[in-house]
Amino acid sequence: MEARPNKSEKLFLSLGYNRFYDLFDEIMVDDFWAKEDCYRFGKVSSIFAVYAELLAYEPFKHVLEALKRQRPPMESEIGGPLFKFVRNILAHFPVFETWDEVWVSKELVNWQREGLTIDRFLKKYAGHDEVKYRFWEADKKRMTYMSIRFPEKYDNNKIYLKDMIEEKDGVKFSLIMMRQILNTQVESVGENA
Repeated sequence: MEARPNKSEKLFLSLGYNRFYDLFDEIMVDDFWAKEDCYRFGKVSSIFAVYAELLAYEPFKHVLEALKRQRPPMESEIGGPLFKFVRNILAHFPVFETWDEVWVSKELVNWQREGLTIDRFLKKYAGHDEVKYRFWEADKKRMTYMSIRFPEKYDNNKIYLKDMIEEKDGVKFSLIMMRQILNTQVESVGENA
C-alpha cells in the first residue's frame, strides 16, 4: 500500500494549503471588508475553490464523517456539502461580480440537466431549519453571531446566496470552519523533528 500523502499529493497539498492560508490571512483582516465589492468577491471565490479542491484529498472524507458523529448537528453538512455548493455556484455561474448579486433558481441550475451537484444540494436542504453559529476572533476580542439559512423552497424563484450566508460574517465563519477542517491534516513541525 502506498504511503499517504504520496509525492503528487504532497505537491498539490502544499500549493493548496499555502494559497488557502494566504487568502485566509487577507480575508480575515477588517480592512479587507472595506475594499471594493468585486475585489472581495474574487478573493472569496478563490478561497472557496481552493478549499473544495483540497477536500478531494481522501482523508477529508473521513474527517467529515467523524464530524457527523462527534460535532453538533449539521456541522459536517456545512463543512462539506454547503461549502462545495457555494464553490459550485461561483464556479459554474461566473456571471456575477459581487456576493450580493449571486442567485440561482431551479431553472438556472438545471439549464443543462437535472440531478447535478447544486440541484441535489437544493433538493435535499430546501426547507431545512436555519443553523445558528457564533465564532470568537481572539485577536479582536470579538464574538460574532450569525446564521446559515436554507431556502424555504427550491423552485424557479431566485435564491440569493446572501440570504443563505451573509457576506462578511458568513464568509468569516466559513473560513474559520474550513481552516479547522483543513488543520486536521497538518502535522506540527515538532512531530517529525
